[in-house]
This record gives sequence, C-alpha cells and structure tokens, in this order.
Amino acid sequence: MNTLKQLLFVAVFAATSLAHAADMTDGEVRKIDKETKKITLKHGTIKNLDMPPMTMVFLVKDPAMLDSLKPGDKVKFAVEMVGPAMVVTEISAVK
Repeated sequence: MNTLKQLLFVAVFAATSLAHAADMTDGEVRKIDKETKKITLKHGTIKNLDMPPMTMVFLVKDPAMLDSLKPGDKVKFAVEMVGPAMVVTEISAVK
C-alpha cells in the first residue's frame, strides 16, 4: 500500500509540474522599477488570462525577483490575478 501512495504522489507531482510549465509565458524585459515593484514586459499570449501578446506593466509578488533581471533579458514568467491587479508570481531569465 505504501508503494501505491508513493506512485500516486509522483503522478500528481508530475501532472502539477507539467500544468505549471504550461502556464509560463515567454517575454522580454523592457523596464524595471524596483521602487514601485513593477516590471514592463513584452510578452506572448498569456493563456491562463486569455490575454494576447502585448507590452504592459505588471506588479511583482516579490521585489527580490527583479534583482537578477535587466532590460533586454528574455524571460519565462507566470502571472495571476490578485484582486484587481495582474501580478508576476514567478520569473526567470532564459539563456
């Protein structure tokens, strides 16, 4: 029975990881404003928000996410609606 639980856990984890990866959007950093905790991104389609490609300003969940980025960086990011705001919850530079 323990093996069945472990197998189920691995399957759920793998499915969750794949679903999360599908929510990541390609983008390019245009501007960073650490003081206001905002980032301007030129992005592709944001599927989970049904948003077409465009350039726009987002709030970031954690200002520390901005420390390793600079304008021109290609990124993958996730964004969610938090109240009335679209908030970047995860972002990483793509090599």
